[in-house]
Amino acid sequence: MALITPTTSAPKPLLPPIRSKHTTPSLSTTTATANTATTHRRNFLSLTAIVTLSSPLLVIPAALAASDDEYVKETQEVISKVRNTINMDKTDPNIATAVAELRETSNSWVAKYRREKALLGRISFRDIYSALNAVSGHYVNFGPTSPIPAKRKTRILEEMESAEKALLRGR
Repeated sequence: MALITPTTSAPKPLLPPIRSKHTTPSLSTTTATANTATTHRRNFLSLTAIVTLSSPLLVIPAALAASDDEYVKETQEVISKVRNTINMDKTDPNIATAVAELRETSNSWVAKYRREKALLGRISFRDIYSALNAVSGHYVNFGPTSPIPAKRKTRILEEMESAEKALLRGR
């Protein structure tokens, strides 16, 4: 069969059909490939089952799990630093440095203890977290030299006292 167009006087032959370059595999290579695929699948499933079933048997300790004594000590240090910083006079030349140190300390304290499920329910953790959030929010929004308003400062100091009492009681 030939292709005829309005501009040609003689018909042009069609292109030959495209044939696959690959020959059809013989029966023996097909069987070998199927056996190899089955073996790989079986090995993969066996390995997956072993890993899945043995995972609960492995006890992986928390990376930064802290002891109770360490939590109490670091929380008292944070309380002391917050009190010292918010009681500084706004004309003190060291206030910007103190606020920067407080931010670094509070960020590391929160990052360390926020992941600990055992501490999340403690009164001391809740109060310190709330106070740090209020202090950090103030200094981020108003700058390190801006004094904390009296009402906010009173609430922060009350939360600090409450947290200290809770720490002494082991809460």
